[in-house]
Amino acid sequence: MRDKRFMTRSEFQCMLNLWALPTKGGFTRDIQEGFEDPKPAYTTTATFMKILVRKGFCKMERVGSMQYYTPKITKEEYCQRVIEKAQDDYFEGDITRFVEFLLKHNDVTLQQKEAMVAMLR
Repeated sequence: MRDKRFMTRSEFQCMLNLWALPTKGGFTRDIQEGFEDPKPAYTTTATFMKILVRKGFCKMERVGSMQYYTPKITKEEYCQRVIEKAQDDYFEGDITRFVEFLLKHNDVTLQQKEAMVAMLR
């Protein structure tokens, strides 16, 4: 069984599209428009949105015969949840080992490293 505190890749893309809307809410068609071509079918997007409501990531209100979705969690809050899980699962919660891994396995410029050091001061 999947952990309901986390999203699948397709669910996350739906949420990215929802977070990107200027009104911070929208209808299924608005969310579908955020996908690159070929876009998923309307019914596929609607199914993902129903799952996201059930998981508690967004809420749905009826507007006439349509569903209007608004996020219940920010992108930053969700990213924090994902990062904490990765840190716990792969680095036994040790932030030093986690950051060391990120620095070792990513192309980090000297300027970026210096910025990180400045943040720690």
